[in-house]
Amino acid sequence: MTSKRIRVLIVDDSALVRKIVAASLAPFADLEVVGTAPDPYVARDRILELQPDVLTLDLEMPRMDGISFVKVLMKHHPMPIIIMSSLTQAGSEKALEALQAGAVDVLCKPNGSSSAPTDGWQLAEKIRAAAGARVGVPRLNPPPPSRPAPKLAPPAFNSESRYFPARKIILLGASTGGTEALKTVLTDLSGDLPGICVVQHIPAQFSKAFADRLNQLCAMEVREAQHGDVLRRGLALVAPGGFHLVLKWNSASYTVDLSQGPQIHHQRPAVDILFDSAVRCGAGPHAVAALLTGMGADGAAGLLRLRQAGAKTIAQDEATCVVFGMPREAIRLGAAQQVVPLPQIAGRLEQLISAVAVPGARANSDVSPRSTPSP
Repeated sequence: MTSKRIRVLIVDDSALVRKIVAASLAPFADLEVVGTAPDPYVARDRILELQPDVLTLDLEMPRMDGISFVKVLMKHHPMPIIIMSSLTQAGSEKALEALQAGAVDVLCKPNGSSSAPTDGWQLAEKIRAAAGARVGVPRLNPPPPSRPAPKLAPPAFNSESRYFPARKIILLGASTGGTEALKTVLTDLSGDLPGICVVQHIPAQFSKAFADRLNQLCAMEVREAQHGDVLRRGLALVAPGGFHLVLKWNSASYTVDLSQGPQIHHQRPAVDILFDSAVRCGAGPHAVAALLTGMGADGAAGLLRLRQAGAKTIAQDEATCVVFGMPREAIRLGAAQQVVPLPQIAGRLEQLISAVAVPGARANSDVSPRSTPSP
């Protein structure tokens, strides 16, 4: 019996780009390009006529921009949307805005300078994930109340600040739907927690904009990781797209290396690489790790190895996942000690990491969220 093919509608004002994207999907028997559209107005009619399962959508188009179209669709005709965005800084920021509006994933737009296919395998994987996505899940979990105006300076730790041993660490991994899930978690966390490492499956061109956006919203400092960074209290490091994030311990603090080693689960960065490096450097008994929404199995085996090494482990529950792939696999393996709805994950992370925190005590290296640890 033949499985139902995933029906795809391509929306882009460039005829060449439409041709490139369609050609890149032609080799995949489970995908069918049912039509194309040069702008949202034509796309609206094609959606009603062709009933596609997934939309690929440009952001810069005549008559109506892509972000506005995402908002219209999410209100009147919710469906999975993959954003095809330019590589510019403005394009990255608009792509993140589209994800916030309800799109499920983002991919670099082919430049249209040749007729060569774009990365068909990557696009095909994103389409498969999108086809199974729970569109509108973020609406079930409204974002936390707006914080005060963006921070002008990091808060200083005072005598009432909690003490955390230098070995304590928080590890987070996510894929499809993860940009908004991570925003929900990180914006709810206190700014004085131990260092945090984040792996989100995201193209290289968008990871810095993603980290910069989080930095404006979170109590801790958030930035894209650089090779050799020292992880410290009040700092969250986001793996750059295209690089694995590898955790190391240097006898006084954690540092991170960036690696362009082979893809794992067809991903770089891969969550398993981060989780396994935490086990190798002895972080297990001191770590709290959470695996959030995403397609596939990346991070599930690594989460199990962390649990076996003594870490506290969490998987996001099915009801609040955009795609319940990675957390489901972790639960199936017995890797998750707790299965938690997205709005409660930040609170659970704080409880678990604070289990040995001592109010009123502080390490010499924990002076401020943006200070550099003493040697």
